[in-house]
Amino acid sequence: MPVVRWPGGCFVSSYHWLDGTGKHRTPVYDKAWHVEDPNTFGTDEYIAWCRKIGAEPFICTNAGTGTPEEMSDWVEYCNLNIGKYGRMRVANGHPEAHNVKYWSIGNENYGPWELGAKTVDEWGYLVRESAKLMLSVDQSIELFAAAMADEKWTVPLLERAGQYLSYVSIHGYWDFMVEENIPSDFLTCMLKTTKPEEQIQHTISILKKTGHDKRIKIAFDEWNLRNWHHPGHGQHLKGQDVKARDKNDDNSVYTMADALFSACFLNSCLRNSDHVAMACMAPVVNTRGPLFVHPEGIVKRTTYHVMQLYANKLQPNVLPVSLESDILTNGKESVPVVDALVTCNDDKSLFSIAIVNKDPKNAVECNLGMEAIDNSVDGVILSGDSPDAFNDIDTPNRVVPRSVQMTVEAGKVTVPAHSLLILNVNVKK
Repeated sequence: MPVVRWPGGCFVSSYHWLDGTGKHRTPVYDKAWHVEDPNTFGTDEYIAWCRKIGAEPFICTNAGTGTPEEMSDWVEYCNLNIGKYGRMRVANGHPEAHNVKYWSIGNENYGPWELGAKTVDEWGYLVRESAKLMLSVDQSIELFAAAMADEKWTVPLLERAGQYLSYVSIHGYWDFMVEENIPSDFLTCMLKTTKPEEQIQHTISILKKTGHDKRIKIAFDEWNLRNWHHPGHGQHLKGQDVKARDKNDDNSVYTMADALFSACFLNSCLRNSDHVAMACMAPVVNTRGPLFVHPEGIVKRTTYHVMQLYANKLQPNVLPVSLESDILTNGKESVPVVDALVTCNDDKSLFSIAIVNKDPKNAVECNLGMEAIDNSVDGVILSGDSPDAFNDIDTPNRVVPRSVQMTVEAGKVTVPAHSLLILNVNVKK
C-alpha cells in the first residue's frame, strides 16, 4: 500500500493528537463513535506502522474542534527537531524527524454529522489560516482540504485558500446503508458504477473554473461502494446503536458486486489520472475493508483481489481509450455493460487491458481495437460461481484470481459474465 490516511474519518474531528503521545496516556471518550479510545496507538505508533509496511503516512487533522495552531504544532512534532514539539518527539524516543509529507485539513467538515462542522464562509478562511501556520513550520509539506464535487462549497474554498493547497479531498460511498443494513443487489450496484467518474469530472470542472486545474490535484481519500452501517451516527438527539456496527463484518455482503464496482472506480481514477493523484479505500481492515481479520486468520474479500490485481498486474502508463458498449438496463436506469482501461509499458511493447463485464448472466464479446491480434494471450480473471459469490472463513477461496489463456480472434475476446479480466498483449515492434 503506497499511502495510509489516519486518524480519521469522523473520529478526527474531536481528536487531539497530544493525547496520543508520550509514556503517560489517558483514555478519552470518542464523541464521534461513542466508544472509549485508549490512546495506545498515537502518532509515533502510526508512523512506525507505516514504515513497517512501506506506506507513506497521510495525517488528517482536527478541523472540527481543533485549531490552526494545534494542526501546525502537529507538523512541528512530526517534522522538526527544534521547538517545543520537535523537542518533545525527540524526548519521546524518536530522534529522527518523521518527515510526514501529506497533511489534510479536516474531514467532511461540510456535513452536519461532523463534529465542529463549518459553514461555507467559515471553511475557506479556516483552511487558509491553518495552511499558513502549517506551511510556516514546514514548506515542503503537501496540503489537502475537505471538499466536494459541489461549486457552492468548493469554489469559495479555492478562492480563499487555493494558493496553499496541493489537493482537494473528495469522498464517495454509493450504497447508502447508515440506518438500514440492506445491501443493494448486484444489478443495482452495477448501475452505480458510473457515479464516481461523474463526481471526478464535476470536481475537475470546479478546478478549471477557479484556475487551479493545472496545480491542484484530486484525492479521492475515502471511497467504497457501501458506506458503513452505523445507525444513529450524526443524530445527536438519538443514541448510536454501537452493537449494530458488528454487522459490517458480515463477509456475505462483499460479493462480486463490490469487486466489479471497485474495478470500475479504479478505472475512473486512472482514466483521469492527470487530475486524480490519490485514492484511499476506506477502511482497510474489517468493517468494509478488503481484509477481514479474525482470531484464526485472514479472509481476503473480493475487493482485496481487485486491489491486488490493479497494484501488480497493470502497466505504468495509462492510454486514452474510446469505449463503445451495449447498455445494461434495470427499470429506467442504465449504464454501459463494459468498462475498460488500457495501460502499457514505456516502449508500448506490452499492453495490459482491464475489462469489466457488469452483466450478471451473459458473456460479452469485446473488440479490443487491435485487429492484428489473432492468437492466444495470457490473462487473469476474477469471477465467482454467481454474481453474489463472496469469500468467508469456511470458503476463503470461492472468489480468487485465476490465470487463463484467452483466445483472441481478429482482435476480439469474450469476457465471461460478472467478471474482471486483465489481458497482457505483447505487440511486436
